[in-house]
Amino acid sequence: VQLQASGGGLVQAGGSLRLSCAASGRTFSRYGKGWFRQAPDKEREFVAAIDWSGGSTWYADSVKGRFTISRDNAKDTLYLRMNSLKPEDTAVYYCAAQMYSDPRGVWEYWGQGTLVTVSS
Repeated sequence: VQLQASGGGLVQAGGSLRLSCAASGRTFSRYGKGWFRQAPDKEREFVAAIDWSGGSTWYADSVKGRFTISRDNAKDTLYLRMNSLKPEDTAVYYCAAQMYSDPRGVWEYWGQGTLVTVSS
């Protein structure tokens, strides 16, 4: 069972990136999914979440209006479109899945991270 995040890289401030998270080993199409990030010397923090249908989304205040979470259940893939990137967005980004769509609840499955570096 694996969630594989990809799409990270180095980008200048103001630029954009799209992260992807593909599932393998089982299907997560009926699971809530989300993105978290961990910056150097900081705790992991919530970024965005989406329910299984894609009908409900949640965002951290720090990314509202700049990031968009979406999913394609046919491909069992999660996305995070990041616009207007800032140096403070620099972090390792992780995707996660949960049986119940509750961003404050337990996240049962975690993928390995992808590094996003935003230069000033």
